Amino acid sequence: MSTIKRIFVVVIVLIVFKTIASSQSSANQGVVISKAALEKVGTSISAEMIGEPVSSVKLYAPRWVEASETSPAYIVVEGSIFPVDPDGWPINFRVLLPSNWTLRAVQQGGGGMNGTITVREGRNPMLDRGFVLYGSDSGHQAGGMGGMGGGKQPSHLATGPAGKSADEWVLNEEAIRNLGYMQMKKTHDAAMVIIERIYGKRPEYNYYMGGSQGGREGLMVAQRYPDDYDGILADVPIVSFSTLLLAPELIRIQEIKKDNWVTPDKVGIIRAEFLKQCDKLDGLADGIINNYMASRMIFNVNDNKGPADPWAALRVSGTDPGASENSASSKLTDGQIKTLEFIYSPYRFATPLANNVRSFGMWLPSINPDDFGTITGSRYKGQEGADDKAQVHSSLGTIGVTGFLMQDIKANPLDYVEGGVFNKRREEISWWLDAANPDLSAFYKKGGKIIITVGTMDFIASSGAQLDYYQSVLDRMKRKKVDKFARFYVIPQAGHGLSGRSYKENGDGEAVTVKNIPSPNQNDKIDLLISWVENGQAPPKTLYVNPEGRIVLNQEGEGYIICSYPEYPRYYGGDPGAMSSYKSTKP
Repeated sequence: MSTIKRIFVVVIVLIVFKTIASSQSSANQGVVISKAALEKVGTSISAEMIGEPVSSVKLYAPRWVEASETSPAYIVVEGSIFPVDPDGWPINFRVLLPSNWTLRAVQQGGGGMNGTITVREGRNPMLDRGFVLYGSDSGHQAGGMGGMGGGKQPSHLATGPAGKSADEWVLNEEAIRNLGYMQMKKTHDAAMVIIERIYGKRPEYNYYMGGSQGGREGLMVAQRYPDDYDGILADVPIVSFSTLLLAPELIRIQEIKKDNWVTPDKVGIIRAEFLKQCDKLDGLADGIINNYMASRMIFNVNDNKGPADPWAALRVSGTDPGASENSASSKLTDGQIKTLEFIYSPYRFATPLANNVRSFGMWLPSINPDDFGTITGSRYKGQEGADDKAQVHSSLGTIGVTGFLMQDIKANPLDYVEGGVFNKRREEISWWLDAANPDLSAFYKKGGKIIITVGTMDFIASSGAQLDYYQSVLDRMKRKKVDKFARFYVIPQAGHGLSGRSYKENGDGEAVTVKNIPSPNQNDKIDLLISWVENGQAPPKTLYVNPEGRIVLNQEGEGYIICSYPEYPRYYGGDPGAMSSYKSTKP
């Protein structure tokens, strides 16, 4: 980086961080309330005040929480939004209203399949900042592998219809649509009413923040309810949710023939092959695959841009020799390679899904250094060689596949056939669940800002689908316009939590010191978003992150850089641990 360019970047970042202080100072112009405000809450909200169909909204007795060493004083308001369908499930929500309000609010997204209220009482950095916090359970109560691990719902909140199991919500159309998009609007509108009752006005700034499922929700509100939000922080968003639910089953379907099964003892040679072909693409053999676009091109056999047979060095005719992962004789059969080509190339649909999406970007060429990634050691019911008592394949999405798609929670998800009897249903639920609309014009015209961050080694969400979605936004709206309101940061080697580590070996097969890649500090990312929304200071396109995960002002010292898609950190010489040794580079 030239001296002039480096000075420019530092100045811009300094401006961004400086304006954070001025943003925070506006907090002093907020509203102060006392315990007496409890009387303003009421017991219900008119259904006509909710922007999506509901039958009624019940509010429970509000509570005042005194200030403590860990949090300011605040009011807790909980409620239940009841469905139009009498056999449906309620949306339970919670709103935390600080005693010293800064005229800001934030809706917190969920995780997994949701099922518990996202907003927890107690210490929260956004509450400390004087934000109102609000969120819901998305319209079902901790069923279907959907709990976030936060404990049971309070007993006074509403539950689903009597006589039905917790999992049966996946068979209810209104419940599915609530999860997909309507619960965000319903919860938002109810929270706005409560905020206005307590403080006498609505927020000047309203944000949405979430990761994974919550990241998808952030994209969804930008697409469906752009007028409701000023800023969105979307980490590792599950863009094409309907297909991601199905994707683990698709892999297991690909492996129904035993000859196609990629066994765990192949992890070592697969990892080594990734590194051999991809590690040096960023200019340095260090056990980190930084150039994710080039590596994807190599192993995507559907795009006709990479080698015709990227697995040629490992291919063996006949049956699996059964050699261990550390054996020089370990190879991959044609069937195993067919499965790997399936995993690392986009999956093509028989017919388009919502928003004319025709394929699903699967995973990028990487395997977690400490785990198996998409590889499994089990055989499941319906697969060749499975034990008579083998279980049905169980993944995050199994209940969604059997429920949302097959509408039979006792079905075997491995019975799915692309383009078959479920084809029409696939398109239908895609409209409800997938945040794949590339047209964010309304959000842009409203003045909204969005920051998206993904990791290339994410084996829960698909990084391929995330990259493809953002490219579709660029194709639709063009880079110049998109850069005015959106940032899409990509962290190579990072997993679902946006942290990661290097491999223990490099592309030359040599042992290397393991390098940790910390997740960028969440508060720092929030500061960048607030400064952009409230002061017009756009975040830099390249971020600098120190070993503690803090976003820092310049490219000095140890750490790593985060680049904006499609650029990547390329090594140009010097200390491999120093940020200054890398430049953001186009693939």
